[in-house]
Amino acid sequence: MSALLRPLGAAFGLGVRVRHAAYRHGWFKTRRLNHPVVSVGNLTAGGTGKTPLVAYIARLLLRHDWRPSILTRGYGRSSKDAMILLPPDVGRRPDPREVGDEPALLARTIPEVPLVVCADRFRGGQMAEMQHQVNVHILDDGFQHLALARDVEVLVLDATQPLSDRNLLPAGRQREPLSAIRRAQIVVLTRTDSADPLPVEELARKIHPVARIFRSQTKLLGWTEALSGENVSMESIRPQKVAAFCALGNPQAFFADLRRWGFDLAAENAFPDHHVYTGGEIDRLAADARAHGATALLTTQKDAVKFSPNWTAQPPILACAIETNFPDAGEFESTLLSYLEKAH
Repeated sequence: MSALLRPLGAAFGLGVRVRHAAYRHGWFKTRRLNHPVVSVGNLTAGGTGKTPLVAYIARLLLRHDWRPSILTRGYGRSSKDAMILLPPDVGRRPDPREVGDEPALLARTIPEVPLVVCADRFRGGQMAEMQHQVNVHILDDGFQHLALARDVEVLVLDATQPLSDRNLLPAGRQREPLSAIRRAQIVVLTRTDSADPLPVEELARKIHPVARIFRSQTKLLGWTEALSGENVSMESIRPQKVAAFCALGNPQAFFADLRRWGFDLAAENAFPDHHVYTGGEIDRLAADARAHGATALLTTQKDAVKFSPNWTAQPPILACAIETNFPDAGEFESTLLSYLEKAH
């Protein structure tokens, strides 16, 4: 199918180049906020591990006495045109149907940081500066959002996914030609503990020799019961047969992580990225797990934020907490902060 769609992919690539030229020549306007912007984005359509990296950078900035905001579009939300400002609050639990599943997850995991959900990220950034005196912005999924000027461009590349200009949308998952890598000052290779990162790293270095390239891994922090929020011992579930499901851009990466962490998967179910579950679907997943002899259903925190607290399931649904981990964390942090200090 992808070969048949490659002419459309070539047309898509031409459209991308025309759009970039329009911004370059000033036909489309790029606006700048009062404070620096760190953009974190993908070359492909989701599933690269971007959201945990956004959380990592937010915590990094907080540790170094910056006052960050997170600016996000809120993909898949029902109120597409409205601006939603989520002030810092340790108890905030926004509805993912209103703000999107990834913003809902970020709001819970980084409650100290104001988060603005708005398609117009410039307007959202202005609101964050006025209401919360932030002095740096994290632009979530910002690599293609050229309407907002950025001071540091962080590009996320998944080591498990091959890159090729033959894979441009709709023939594949790539949003832009590989030449776009030249726009990034920092390239982060994710899931380097699941695949050999060298092919993607060498490709990035060939295209952009002066970019700072860092390898990262996915670290499992623990498990919670998805419906009650109670912590669950990892040792109590690892010896058991389990089933897994998710709605991610790259579901196979999640299933591969579970096997790498030592879990015995009896069944795997993947839904489209950002899928909103119904109670009936949860019932069917639980029935399928029981039919395979599984004692637990495993999923992600991004999926769990979309569950109704009124649902019940047997076997129980457990959500994994993860974070981005850098083998050379000190070097990554000093590089990012040095770019920010120059911009500030």
